[in-house]
Amino acid sequence: MLILVFSPAHASPWEQVTQPSSQAPQSIGSYANGCLAGGASLPLSGDGYQVIRSQRARYYGHPDAIGFIQRLGALSQQQLSTHILIGDMSLPQGGRFSSGHSSHQTGLDIDIWLKLADEPLSQTQLAEPKPLSVVNIEQYQLLKNNWNPRHFELVKLAASDEQVARIFVHPVIKEKLCASEQASDRAWLRKVRPWWGHHYHMHVRLKCPQDSRHCKPQAAPPQGDGCGAELASWKPQPKPAAPKAASVKAKKKSPKVMPEQCRQLLAVNGR
Repeated sequence: MLILVFSPAHASPWEQVTQPSSQAPQSIGSYANGCLAGGASLPLSGDGYQVIRSQRARYYGHPDAIGFIQRLGALSQQQLSTHILIGDMSLPQGGRFSSGHSSHQTGLDIDIWLKLADEPLSQTQLAEPKPLSVVNIEQYQLLKNNWNPRHFELVKLAASDEQVARIFVHPVIKEKLCASEQASDRAWLRKVRPWWGHHYHMHVRLKCPQDSRHCKPQAAPPQGDGCGAELASWKPQPKPAAPKAASVKAKKKSPKVMPEQCRQLLAVNGR
């Protein structure tokens, strides 16, 4: 039997698929090695949200993801008086992008920009949006002029949704969230995980849907709010100069084997 594998050096066959499949909705495989059957497209605008860079055709997801965005958008409009900007979700049938992400393959990952749109953006602005970083990367500090108290509320609203498994933000943002939460119930902070690169957007990851028996969940985050020693360990530490060591060639990773159900999807599409 032919086993298809992905190589990051080559364009993804999933980007050649232009429509969701006709099956019942199923998130298949793991977040970083899977696909999406029976996906849905997110309307490009709705109550409290707009999709940016729609020309990339990355606005598809499991119906759970569509519902989550619509709920969060409505809450953002009602409680925060703003619109959220939806970045990359998934391709029409999930699978690997040729660039930009290793995850987002099962229709359950959603990038939400931290740039708040109090007035809806124009079509030109949506096509070529300018990100707003809230972190000074070099100094490992919050950019106070770019941080808005509504950022705290937005992340908390998202993390409080029962379908959310994790939210990735830059460690400095996690620090700010930890310091800002004054309520005794800090359970939502457990879902907010520090990760490099997420200084201008948050990456929301949903739980495997109940109808998706081939979906592989990620292990639950560690117990607690994640605001103590674990978070402190992310802060860069000054290192003494070390003598140059002989370079060691990195071991080549074996390519991931695509789940059988995903190989079948590609076969149907003639890829």
